[in-house]
Amino acid sequence: MLRSHYSSDLQIIECGCDEAGRGCMAGPVSAAAVILPPDYHNDRINDSKQLSRKVREELRKEIERDAVAYAVVFVSPEEIDQVNILSASLLGMNRAVQQLTVRPQLLLIDGNRFRNQTGIPYQCVVKGDATFLSIAAASILAKTYRDELMYQLDSEYPMYGWKVNVGYPTRAHQEAIIQYGLTPYHRKSFHLKRLTQPSLFDEITKEK
Repeated sequence: MLRSHYSSDLQIIECGCDEAGRGCMAGPVSAAAVILPPDYHNDRINDSKQLSRKVREELRKEIERDAVAYAVVFVSPEEIDQVNILSASLLGMNRAVQQLTVRPQLLLIDGNRFRNQTGIPYQCVVKGDATFLSIAAASILAKTYRDELMYQLDSEYPMYGWKVNVGYPTRAHQEAIIQYGLTPYHRKSFHLKRLTQPSLFDEITKEK
């Protein structure tokens, strides 16, 4: 069972933060910040990667209904290319926190690093989405919002299979880039230029 609180002091307003889409070749990276009620329990909430699409969608509705406050933001492929994917992910979490309607007193950040622009104390938690309810809730919102966007973009560029791979570097996605080239939604900083050279394709797929 995931923990509800980082601190034993239930008066501290804690906010879980996580992102989704760091390893993708296309689409934005998404980041979410979630404040849950201090006595909140939901046995189904877990790391979004451990849940089926159907369960994630059900939990998204429950989290949005029950949260004290939540926010989800996208950082575009263009900005990812400008600042790199790690910086974009951390920037997204800062922006999500800044959009909350309730100011938290402690940020719980999934991972081992954070560049704090909020002025709020924070704690990094490795595998936090499998440890704390608020971080797991943030992971679910970040994942479902981003997937929903990629499903929409798939109708514009169906040949890339985004409705299935949501922008991740599957073999079919890489083959589509070789055949059709890049879209405005592809991240140029993902070494995508190599994929336009078919002689390198086998080597690239082995790396993945």
